[in-house]
Amino acid sequence: MMRAYKFRLRPTVRQEQALREMLADHCSLYNAALQERRDAYRHSSKTSITYGQQSAQLKEIRTFDAERQGRWSFSSQQATLRRLNKAFAAFFRRVKTGQTPGYPRFKGVGHFDTVEFPKDGDGCRWDSTPHDTQTRVRLQGVGHVRVHQHRPVRGRVKTVSVKREGKHWYVIVACDNVSAEPLPATGSIVGIDMGTVHFFTDSNGNHEENPRFLESTAEELAKAQQHLSTFRKCTKRRTKKHRAAVRRVAKLHAKIRRQRLDYHHKTALALVREHDVIGHEKLNTAGMTKAPAPKPDPYNDGAYLPNGAAAKTGLNRNILDAGWGQFHAILARKAESAARRVIAVDARNTSRTCPPEIGGCGHVAKENRVTQAKFECVKCGLVENADRVGALNVLHRAGLVLSGGA
Repeated sequence: MMRAYKFRLRPTVRQEQALREMLADHCSLYNAALQERRDAYRHSSKTSITYGQQSAQLKEIRTFDAERQGRWSFSSQQATLRRLNKAFAAFFRRVKTGQTPGYPRFKGVGHFDTVEFPKDGDGCRWDSTPHDTQTRVRLQGVGHVRVHQHRPVRGRVKTVSVKREGKHWYVIVACDNVSAEPLPATGSIVGIDMGTVHFFTDSNGNHEENPRFLESTAEELAKAQQHLSTFRKCTKRRTKKHRAAVRRVAKLHAKIRRQRLDYHHKTALALVREHDVIGHEKLNTAGMTKAPAPKPDPYNDGAYLPNGAAAKTGLNRNILDAGWGQFHAILARKAESAARRVIAVDARNTSRTCPPEIGGCGHVAKENRVTQAKFECVKCGLVENADRVGALNVLHRAGLVLSGGA
């Protein structure tokens, strides 16, 4: 089993400067490799350059620019080139499937925030047996950086990544061969229905309240963003006040992100402790939050009819604020670690099907969903909370998967 650990770094002033230089040089390498691919395709009869060709040039680049590129780990630079190669692979895949391609972009220094070391001991070393009370990680070109290790690392260290978030630095240690720690069996199986009014409703009728972290900070965030927007008209944008406004907005977004992540971890842990099997809907969050296509007016050339985009904006914001995808990923990892099982089932018509779990007839109809909160079957007359109906149908489908019926 794989597991990743994220710890705060405590670099000295010189080490922090070296970390910034490391990110900047890796960003420069990424952009140069992207430029080479673009130029080769445009000017050399649509010639494609591969990762292997660019990796083979690294030795020459490091010799030519020893002061910058030569001081960093060779394997970490290869990982940066592989990162670009993955971006191109995803681009060509989207082209083939007819999706919006999204050609790889050049990275600004402020947007390039991660350097990966693919192998522990090759350009980096995770010190699992520190000589003092502080754990340290050794990074080539930076030195031995103190780590605030708040929990033990289990398994074999496979990769080490350094990440910048705002003005803070973190190390992410990915380990394999991590053994599971099974929890005592409870004999309970539950289905959950995700929502925006309630974060989720389970098949027992319990509602988990939605904290709405973005909404609770919306007023403060709007003021900070309005203050930042005033600098767009100013010719001298790189002033102390401008940088302070940028940091203020970034700090608020980071706070919301941390609150949401903490809530997801605690909520997922509670579910895993209470139930042996957890069923949830298989949701395509990206598709659900996609803006609706414009509707051309057939009677007025060049005009468009209202398509509900303005109303859907609020729903999209609530869905993204809830963070269903992140929660499901955390739930799956915690369940695997505790030897529990998570089952993702088809989400279609879960809130429109009369639930067999409580004696319903199984009739599927759009009219069954009377309101956002009320379900009333038009065939058998069963009345129930609509969110609980969704959770009960998720539970039913998860039970079919367990029994081998689906």
